[in-house]
Amino acid sequence: MYMIHFPCPACGLYTEAWRALEHLYKEGYARAIGVSNFHQTHLEKIFAMCEIPPMVNELECNPYLSIAPLRQYCHEHQIWPEAWFPLGGPATRLSGKAVGGKRLLEDGLLIGLGAKYGKSPAQIALRWELQSDIIAIPKSAKPHRIRENIDIFGFELSESDMAAIDSLDCGQRSGSDPETCNDQF
Repeated sequence: MYMIHFPCPACGLYTEAWRALEHLYKEGYARAIGVSNFHQTHLEKIFAMCEIPPMVNELECNPYLSIAPLRQYCHEHQIWPEAWFPLGGPATRLSGKAVGGKRLLEDGLLIGLGAKYGKSPAQIALRWELQSDIIAIPKSAKPHRIRENIDIFGFELSESDMAAIDSLDCGQRSGSDPETCNDQF
């Protein structure tokens, strides 16, 4: 899969980059093409000029940043949302400011649900993403955590527990904002 990493809207070149990805796809050099960190406005510009729509949109997404409307938009346009930082992230920020050191995996709700289901807070967060039709790509170099991250298929969160996790959304971003990130890439 080839992807455009950030739209960098001030540069205004992502539609040209998309044309290049379409060419690679048509020529058989890629099995899938997609975007990363694209909001609805960026996707609409792609749709206005593309022959092949994005297949995946890789986004920062977790219970603290659920981006539900954007996920819904992606699903309506047959784009799979794929989560990076599905377990929070190394830093905890809200609008660029530290938020009391609160980390997703230390959230009381996730800890409580972990106890209820006999799972870790990370497994609860990953299961929430799976049941929300989000492809999650957690990162770990520790074998026991990798095994734990895979072990999310033997249980299902109830509707009320899903709704409780949905309520954690506070717009807490750990990575760069796609609307303002223009010079890092």
